[in-house]
Amino acid sequence: MGLFDQILSAIDNPNQQASPNQLGNILGAVEQLSGNHGVDAGTTQLAMSVLGGYVRSALQDVRSQSGDAQAQEVVNQFSGTNPNPQAVESLFGAGQLTQIVTDIAQRTGLNNATVQAMIPVLVPIVLNLLKTGTNAQNPAISGNPVLNAFLDGDGDGDVDITDAMSMASRFLNQRS
Repeated sequence: MGLFDQILSAIDNPNQQASPNQLGNILGAVEQLSGNHGVDAGTTQLAMSVLGGYVRSALQDVRSQSGDAQAQEVVNQFSGTNPNPQAVESLFGAGQLTQIVTDIAQRTGLNNATVQAMIPVLVPIVLNLLKTGTNAQNPAISGNPVLNAFLDGDGDGDVDITDAMSMASRFLNQRS
């Protein structure tokens, strides 16, 4: 099951935190970030997708070293729609961040300064998307199906975030 299928399933499950409002807030944050930097939303989503590969790898490391509960804790603690440099620091070292900025800049055509400015917003947004599967009554419980689908992806290097964002937008437009 794809990432967005897991998000839709979470929306339909009252025991999980996902809601149309949460998806709307995530999409709104991406649009605002795009506007703030004069970047089209598609480029911002591509940057999120590239960044998502690095977030996946970092969270897989957390999970393998400290367990599922710690990976869920990182998602719970650092997800959101506002800039959060601590979210970036919790996942990436300074040397790795330089590599990430360069990779995103090369793949999107954005300059390094713009990418550097966007990352503290994009990391919490990616984590917020993953938080949709969190247990609504007890957020510390591991077993988040959205996070698990993300971490156990097919390993093709293509992170489903761009697809999930596009599908979320269509889903919300159909509901209104």
